[in-house]
Amino acid sequence: MRNTRGTHVLVLNTGSSSVKYRLLDMADGSRPAGGLVERIGERTSYLRHDPAGGPRREREEPVADHATALEALAEELERDGLGLDSPELVAIGHRVVHGGRRFTEPTVIDEAVTAEIERLVPVAPLHNPANLAGIRTALSLAPDVPQVAVFDTAFHTTMPEHAARYAIDTAVADEHRVRRYGFHGTSHAYVSRGAAELLGREPSETNVIVLHLGNGASASAVAGGRCVDTSMGLTPLEGLVMGTRSGDIDPAVVFHLSRVAGMSVDEIDELLNRRSGLLGLCGDNDMREVLRRMDSDGPDAESARLAFDVYVHRLRKYVGAYCAVLGRVDAVAFTAGIGENAAPVRQAVMAGLRGLGMAVDPELNGAPGDGPRLISPPGSRVAVAVVPTDEELEIATQTYELVSGGTMGRK
Repeated sequence: MRNTRGTHVLVLNTGSSSVKYRLLDMADGSRPAGGLVERIGERTSYLRHDPAGGPRREREEPVADHATALEALAEELERDGLGLDSPELVAIGHRVVHGGRRFTEPTVIDEAVTAEIERLVPVAPLHNPANLAGIRTALSLAPDVPQVAVFDTAFHTTMPEHAARYAIDTAVADEHRVRRYGFHGTSHAYVSRGAAELLGREPSETNVIVLHLGNGASASAVAGGRCVDTSMGLTPLEGLVMGTRSGDIDPAVVFHLSRVAGMSVDEIDELLNRRSGLLGLCGDNDMREVLRRMDSDGPDAESARLAFDVYVHRLRKYVGAYCAVLGRVDAVAFTAGIGENAAPVRQAVMAGLRGLGMAVDPELNGAPGDGPRLISPPGSRVAVAVVPTDEELEIATQTYELVSGGTMGRK
């Protein structure tokens, strides 16, 4: 295995039909290159490569599988002198969605780790197989480069047992690994620390409610830098209303749809994961379009308003619940695509929460900005903030710290 004197980390996020990648220089925080391959396995795939200081390179061609996709991105990096054999490449960090109870921190990948990730496929059938494909291909392309798995679930393994357990038969739950795991952990870790930094406090002394609002959405209660509760559960379906996922729902709905509508388990799975949420309520899963329709006089304004109200109501319930869980809240941090960019969502979620010490200043909330910023009125008991997430940097930081012996401090 090569030495660890380099400072470059390649982050790979391998999805079911895509690979996103980013090369980061941990010495100065720069990003020498990045890009994506999408529509893998389709008739025409798309590759985009963005070298720092150079023009974007794009092409459309068939990419049969993840192995071919990773070979293509390796070729693009090689063209920039940043190939997988570069002495500057110290490690490859892989996003892995589900680490179960075993993986509580970033882990150097070996055969045993790969086998355990595969064993967890039944609880993450949409994600772990793709993550494994990326890992195996990268290992074959760069066998001498240390490779690290950073798990979405790891940050949430600090949840106390009473928050992680479902109230079902314990023997059944243990045999089939049924419990609340949580997801988006790299984002929640990064943003909770960023919120503490914005307040000029140590994470260990700060209680934060993090609202990660993208097409997938989750909330977490973070006490002193440790997650004590989160909205997603066994799978990413539980919790908040999302772009296409229902979030919390009476489990008897599944039985009802099976018995009364004659729907199969797979059909109900498809309904709740891909045809629900904002899409199911109003036909659009893009919050920008929902907001546009709400402000129009068109015939679709009413359904868009309902979708928005359901979305916000669920969020506000979780904020209130996590105030009770934490006891003391120092900050609420909005992040991800909707959280960072949709001022009307932030305004609506905080409306009526002054009794909990929470409010947004309309001018601060509506002002454009792309960095961490406070949007609550000066002197508020609870700070309300926008903290842009950077999951790639978080994965790279955890990877680099592990392979370099912890010589680098975090954000």
